[in-house]
Amino acid sequence: MGNLNTIQAGKGRRSKYKRKLSLGSFNDRAHEGIKTVEADNLCEFSRNSDLCICIVTWNMNGQVSYEDLVELAGSNRRLDILVVGLQEVPRNNIARLLQDALVETHDLLGKAIMQSLQLYVFGPKKSDLLIKELKVDKHSVGGCGGMMRRKKGAVVIRINYKGFRMVFITCHLSAHARNVEERNSECRHISHSLFAKYWNPYTRPAQITIWLGDLNYRLQGINTHPARTLIQRNLHRLLTSKDQLLQEAQRGQIFNGYCEGTLTFKPTYKYNIGSTNYDTSYKVRVPSWTDRILFKIEDPDEISASLHCYESVDDIYSSDHKPVRAHICFKLSK
Repeated sequence: MGNLNTIQAGKGRRSKYKRKLSLGSFNDRAHEGIKTVEADNLCEFSRNSDLCICIVTWNMNGQVSYEDLVELAGSNRRLDILVVGLQEVPRNNIARLLQDALVETHDLLGKAIMQSLQLYVFGPKKSDLLIKELKVDKHSVGGCGGMMRRKKGAVVIRINYKGFRMVFITCHLSAHARNVEERNSECRHISHSLFAKYWNPYTRPAQITIWLGDLNYRLQGINTHPARTLIQRNLHRLLTSKDQLLQEAQRGQIFNGYCEGTLTFKPTYKYNIGSTNYDTSYKVRVPSWTDRILFKIEDPDEISASLHCYESVDDIYSSDHKPVRAHICFKLSK
């Protein structure tokens, strides 16, 4: 369980465009959609893998506490890389707070910031010697939230670490259930635009591409009270057929050939701040898995992957979103 076999890039004009961008394509010729994989909850941290990564995404809703960031980073620090993607970040110095939370074990390797949209990559102490390349980019798709600067778009870090060429993209897409096509368009536009200005025909493509963030895809075709009833009965897996992200990927619109862990955790949005209750405002929003982590391996004959966890961090209450965490290990084929 947890062993992944993603598809290879298709040949022809589209795959050439993908290599040019060094990002995973959304529209390979072979239509696969998103491959859902189970997490096996087992990891020996590099004993049977060459690289172990923890990825976290969280929409902070303009609020932060140091204790929340400690909880976000987690207690297990034997991993090689920690990737933290944040949306709706307040004006606090989040980089400093994260560094304080990780000071005993990890250093900041790189960051990409576009106002309230921020991405950080941490590695073990002195692991900067293992970096051969690090580049950052950003792309705005518009949108703001007044004083909270709720920027929409994506920021990205490309890094060559321990011989793995990786791209990490954190994004915040357009809100509201009705804006499905707008989100699809934003995903494609971001994919085509990132690193375009740095195009180098001799640049080798990323071997691993990971998207994380508040993608804002909602549940569709079910009202809020039936959805909440299923969640209360721990039957939320039945709601995945209503998930717009999986539906749009199945239609071949986005994230073709990417992998995602099974949605065993409850929908991460929208909570009443400071509680475990879903939205009780006049809007009474339908709970949804807005916060996601997806990944793609360029060549599964070269690299294999194991998913060891895909979960929400339910002990954080300061936002109307719950953070989502994934633990993925990669191994080079011999």
